[in-house]
Amino acid sequence: MPAPTLQVSQPHIPTPVAHPPEDRRPARARGEPWVLAAVLFAAYTVVSVGRYRHMATLSWDLGIFEQVVRAYARLRAPVSDLKGPGFDILGDHFSPVTALLAPLYRLFPSPVTLLVAQAALFALSAVPVTRAAARLLGRRRGLALGLAYGLSWGIQRAVDFDFHEICFAVPLIAFSLEALLARRPRAALWWALPLVLVKEDLGLTLAAIALVVAWRARGSSPQTVRYALGVAVFGVAATVLVLTLVIPSFKTSGGYDYWNKVSDAGSPFDGIGTKLRTLAWLLIPTSGLLALRSPLLLVALPTLGWRFLSGDEHYWGTDWHYSAVVMPVVFLALTDALPAVRRSTRAWLGSYVAQLPAAVAAAALALTTSLPLAQLTEAEIYRKPDAVSGVERLLARIPDDATVEANIGPISRLTSRCRVFWLGGTQGVTPEYIALENIGDKYRDPVGYARQLHPLAEYAVAGEAGGYVVLQRRTATGG
Repeated sequence: MPAPTLQVSQPHIPTPVAHPPEDRRPARARGEPWVLAAVLFAAYTVVSVGRYRHMATLSWDLGIFEQVVRAYARLRAPVSDLKGPGFDILGDHFSPVTALLAPLYRLFPSPVTLLVAQAALFALSAVPVTRAAARLLGRRRGLALGLAYGLSWGIQRAVDFDFHEICFAVPLIAFSLEALLARRPRAALWWALPLVLVKEDLGLTLAAIALVVAWRARGSSPQTVRYALGVAVFGVAATVLVLTLVIPSFKTSGGYDYWNKVSDAGSPFDGIGTKLRTLAWLLIPTSGLLALRSPLLLVALPTLGWRFLSGDEHYWGTDWHYSAVVMPVVFLALTDALPAVRRSTRAWLGSYVAQLPAAVAAAALALTTSLPLAQLTEAEIYRKPDAVSGVERLLARIPDDATVEANIGPISRLTSRCRVFWLGGTQGVTPEYIALENIGDKYRDPVGYARQLHPLAEYAVAGEAGGYVVLQRRTATGG
């Protein structure tokens, strides 16, 4: 009888899940990221268009961008009269990428076109995030991280903020970092290059991506390193050129209006509590801090840098759209970090990592109850209020191509067919109409207020509805 064999227990060492190559995956697995994107697109569209239907616009940005895209659609210079009569928007932010929306807007001339396009671009960015996570972590964990990304607070805040050009940057960054994780450095750089056409600061983000590509390629591909370093230099040079020459050339006064955001910043420790909270929101619910283990997180530094160095406290927090471009960076940094951490000899860490994608998805779902997508469970988001219909009928009395001075409420209902100026910013032009959101009697004497704005003109109330008032010029004075 053979002697019994002594069984020695071995420490548990988690190993990465092996997956077949992309081209061998079932068609269903390859299509799942697109299905997720389609669901997110529907959700984003309902929330974004729902806000528009309720006339709950947060700022003048939707009106500004509609004026710009409308001009492109008519093959004209991208003028936004809301920024000032005849103001070329390229003298404010360098975002020629918005011209891509012109053909679509020509077919559907409405601010809703911009909102739907933005929803599609944000939803599209979930595809590369989900694919990269599935490739490195497995199908289920990939879907969990893709869902968590689609529900992330930074994306939801951006969806809820009318329209902004950064909706083009988010998918570009996501596709670029997906290619980097798939060891396709040239593709990563090509995806990132158009960032210089999205917004002037994103040349620095391009440079950061290029530096990460160079770091990953060191020792294995000197040619790729040289190519990546060249792209990094291009990104920095493009930013400097746009800020110092291109943008000032489109302004009659020259210069770049946002320099004072940094020059008036004061101490970097101003608002330190708000800034630390923002960092905590970026790193804890989205990655359990493990994104810090990936060099991909360096791609977020240019955006966080200008935001936190600015003296404008609106840039410091988690509101508005400012964190959207950081979301794909954080989630793909987490995706990059997890496989290496799973190889740890510490069993507790391997177990933590194995459960983290599901935990991040659960956190995103839980946080959504207090974020914009929570409106999907409320019947009100699917209905247009009667009061809004009354306001729209009131604004419809203003004829097409009329000159109108307005505050935030009426803007996006008029920019598709009128020449609209910001209230108090007509700079010598005397408009034919003044449209005011006057909920709560903000302007107790609208006619008297119009007289303050334009002393040489006479206005009379042309109609009121739902807290809005329209005044019509009764004299021929002015522009």
